[in-house]
Amino acid sequence: MKAFSITDIGEKRRINQDYAFCEVNPVGNLPNLFIVADGMGGHNAGDYASRFCVEFFVEHIKNSKETSPIVLIEEAIKDTNEKLYEKSKQQIEYEGMGTTFVVATIYDKEMYVANIGDSRLYVISRDIRQVTEDHSLVQAMVNNGELDKDEAKVHPNKNIITRALGANETAQPDFFEVELEEEDIVLMCSDGLTNMLNDETIERIIRENADDPKIAAENLVRQANKNGGKDNIAVIIVKV
Repeated sequence: MKAFSITDIGEKRRINQDYAFCEVNPVGNLPNLFIVADGMGGHNAGDYASRFCVEFFVEHIKNSKETSPIVLIEEAIKDTNEKLYEKSKQQIEYEGMGTTFVVATIYDKEMYVANIGDSRLYVISRDIRQVTEDHSLVQAMVNNGELDKDEAKVHPNKNIITRALGANETAQPDFFEVELEEEDIVLMCSDGLTNMLNDETIERIIRENADDPKIAAENLVRQANKNGGKDNIAVIIVKV
């Protein structure tokens, strides 16, 4: 397994509120661990929220004796959400902060995924497939038949998310179990990438650099910035 992570402030923002964690070696009872978080909030709150959640989550994993990956991830998300929510109520400068969160761990050919918000996980196999579903206003409109996917991409409210860590007392992540094949590539990213590049371009760049996750990730960030770089960008690429 080879993996690489990168975050970039983009071309328009002054603060990088994206945060990533990428470890191919064991973390606690997990054989590996990959996380992308995209913070939201005031001046420093989004930056704080994403970093805090990733670091608190990782420490929870390291200290837990739980062996079931799904239970372990679920418990860590619950505790991380509660802690961030407490902090948002205790300090005025952190009021209203939160973060998206997508996490994955791979056991041989099985990948366990959890997400909350609109940061995404894709699998590039015979084609590119989005595993996670955005918790966003426009995705809800697509699901209800009010918008098609092309309209959703340019909708003025496309950045409004409906779920986030720290936004409420309890978190509501989605969970997925994915069977991987040899040579599959996993992409995790914030919306700073997917708002700048369509899935076809993402797939092409990754396939052109399939043997080197570092070059693939850097080229994705470079192209997203070339296309406008309107937001922070976080990318993790894992080659199975």
